[in-house]
Amino acid sequence: MVKVLQPVIRFGYAPLMLLGINGAGIALAASGANKLWLLALLVAAIALSFLAERVLPYEQDWNTAQGDVQRDTAHTFVNETLILASVGVIPVLAALIPGDGIWPATWPFVIQVLVAILVADMGITLTHYASHKIGVLWRFHAVHHSVKRFYGLNGLMKHPLHQTIEMAAGVAPLILLGLPVSVAAALSLAVAVQLLMQHSNADYRVGPLKYVLALNEGHRFHHLKFAGVGDVNFGLFTLIWDHLLRTHSYDPARRFTSDDLGMAAKPNYPVGYLDQLAEPFTRHGA
Repeated sequence: MVKVLQPVIRFGYAPLMLLGINGAGIALAASGANKLWLLALLVAAIALSFLAERVLPYEQDWNTAQGDVQRDTAHTFVNETLILASVGVIPVLAALIPGDGIWPATWPFVIQVLVAILVADMGITLTHYASHKIGVLWRFHAVHHSVKRFYGLNGLMKHPLHQTIEMAAGVAPLILLGLPVSVAAALSLAVAVQLLMQHSNADYRVGPLKYVLALNEGHRFHHLKFAGVGDVNFGLFTLIWDHLLRTHSYDPARRFTSDDLGMAAKPNYPVGYLDQLAEPFTRHGA
């Protein structure tokens, strides 16, 4: 059965997640359906992520827990709650902004979501880039780079303050433009799906799109542990900004193991959830 599923995962997993899950989310958001349906889609996406990683793993060892499951689950729960909560506060923030914005509300709903993705991608990517250059931001972003294995839940393994900063950078321009709540709901699901895909241990393929979409083949290079070498492939949804910033990197011959991941300068970074929340505030947390 596994042998039968492997080619399906290799070539069908990305379309199923990027088009299927996101497409269903866009349809639900456009129809005004209860937001709990989006939460159900997120749970389905996480389940599909774990299934794909076990049927067709890039690195078998990365499917084995390293005392990090509870920590990563806590990061995922907290940070996904923050993403979903941001949808709820958009009407409040929008009410504080004079005027109705210039959001293209008459465009087809799917096009509105794509516009939101591209605008959010710009803000989040540039903030991510800055987090590798500015010391105070790196303190908080370092939590994400402490991973020693590369799998789906790593995407939401972030310090909640850094997660908030990144999301604010991505969503603030959209709110100024007059982002509707329904579009924001579809965007929040797309962000979660993208993070699962970008850090997936599934050995899926997207062909030449790997040079355009910010998925796991390219993002592994971002997690190389040596200073400077991992300052590449910052994009969340696309690699557009990496090409413009000349930070895109890809070598089809390169293979990765746990020995390549983490931070060479801080190999003993705290592994517990609460310890990771506190680390940026310590004297040695840089």
